[in-house]
Amino acid sequence: MQFDRLMQRISACTLCAAHLPLGPRPILQAAPSARILIVGQAPGQVAHKAGRPFDDASGDRLREWLGLSREQFYDAGQIAILPMGFCYPGRGRFGDLPPRPECAPAWRDELMAHLQSIELTLALGQYAQRYCFGADGLSLTERVRNWRSGWPSLLALPHPSPRNNLWLARNPWFEDALIPALRLRVADLLG
Repeated sequence: MQFDRLMQRISACTLCAAHLPLGPRPILQAAPSARILIVGQAPGQVAHKAGRPFDDASGDRLREWLGLSREQFYDAGQIAILPMGFCYPGRGRFGDLPPRPECAPAWRDELMAHLQSIELTLALGQYAQRYCFGADGLSLTERVRNWRSGWPSLLALPHPSPRNNLWLARNPWFEDALIPALRLRVADLLG
């Protein structure tokens, strides 16, 4: 099958190995039947070690936002997780480095050609949102606050990292209005 061969090629990718402090370990989840696409930044160090996307505190919060169990979340037949960079990029002065720029151009179009059942795309964080929304000039907060503009097929979310606790506290509308609507949409899609 063409999709399986593509996933094998991605798993063996070493395109940016020279820039990865822990070496290449592409971490993604996808199947042609997936109905929800999560576009993240890049795996963190914990996810790199586990070999599974969002297998950390960020994933716990994201699953809570979506109203999904771990089993549902890790069902590639329903949920595709394609970060902008598939490998852990390393740490910088203020947290993890940005996704490697080589990854998305090398793989994203070919992967997306196989994901024709996607009905909801969730863009987490600035790099994913820049890819999904283009240069719209909005801040992350403005884009998330304007969530109904892409509804019900495209939604910007802040990154679910605990580092965003202050943002969540300053924007209570997010959990009061957006999250209940998101949970309903996810439940409807996954039936």
